Amino acid sequence: MITGKYPNLRLRRSRKYAWSRRLVQENSLSYSDFILPIFLIEGKNKKESIKTMPNVFRYSIDRLYSVVNKAVKKGIPMVALFPYTNPKYKNQNGSEALNPNNLVCKGIKFIKKKFGNKIGIMCDVALDPYTSHGHDGLLKNKKILNDETLEILTKQAILQAKMGCDVIAPSDMMDGRIGKIRKALDKNNLNDVQILSYAVKFSSSFYGPFRDAVGSKKLLKGDKETYQMDFRNSDESLREVSLDIKEGADMIMVKPGMPYLDIIKKVKDTFKIPVFAYQVSGEYSLIMNGINKKLIDKKSIKESLISFKRAGASCIVTYFADQIDL
Repeated sequence: MITGKYPNLRLRRSRKYAWSRRLVQENSLSYSDFILPIFLIEGKNKKESIKTMPNVFRYSIDRLYSVVNKAVKKGIPMVALFPYTNPKYKNQNGSEALNPNNLVCKGIKFIKKKFGNKIGIMCDVALDPYTSHGHDGLLKNKKILNDETLEILTKQAILQAKMGCDVIAPSDMMDGRIGKIRKALDKNNLNDVQILSYAVKFSSSFYGPFRDAVGSKKLLKGDKETYQMDFRNSDESLREVSLDIKEGADMIMVKPGMPYLDIIKKVKDTFKIPVFAYQVSGEYSLIMNGINKKLIDKKSIKESLISFKRAGASCIVTYFADQIDL
């Protein structure tokens, strides 16, 4: 026999039925919350699997239509383009980043021609897909050169914007790049092009599969700890964001995502600016491998994505964007 009095308020009352749970849920997902990353490769009629990223592929430009069309039909607002650059085009200075016929430029023009403004295009500004040493900037005597790198990054951003890129996304973590790119965009009458700054990008162990996907992992000499953030730090993220907002950033990215939910919340609460989260390749692959080995349920995908919304993210860059059913 149960003795004693129950409390007047029973929180389980609102959990009893699916409809009542929906009425009181605090966060939800829609396709409008996602950005879909797409990897590009040279050639024709190519759809190439990536061993470290199940269900993710590299596409030749002529195979982009079906991928982007699916995103448009689902209502995904934007795609992000990343190139797998042929090693013969890579060099110390990453000069292929400034080639108007590189994969990203071709991808931009193809999508704009086929879809116009039905979907946005986001492009990384960084040199790692193009350098023979795998770093995001110029390398000299084992040191990444900040100011010299800015000159190339600015030219890369202007090229992408002129090709039709809607959102320039500097992910390089060089100091001062947002201000320099913003001034250059405005000077070139590209005032409406937005800047999504990877202001909070940690030196993380979760990037491995992505580096496989763009072909930089085996080339990387050393690490990126002198320019990407120390994962032990939190307050430093606010300093990075503050600087980039002053320099002209429209939106802020926190990368990686799930290990840094506290940072997402801290940035959102402090600055009230749109904060995007990147569910990076390592996070994606861990979840997919768990699902494929039947260690976890597919529901874990939605659970992981909701965690970003709960922390305050406005949008999520995720490889699950076109796979998840909502």
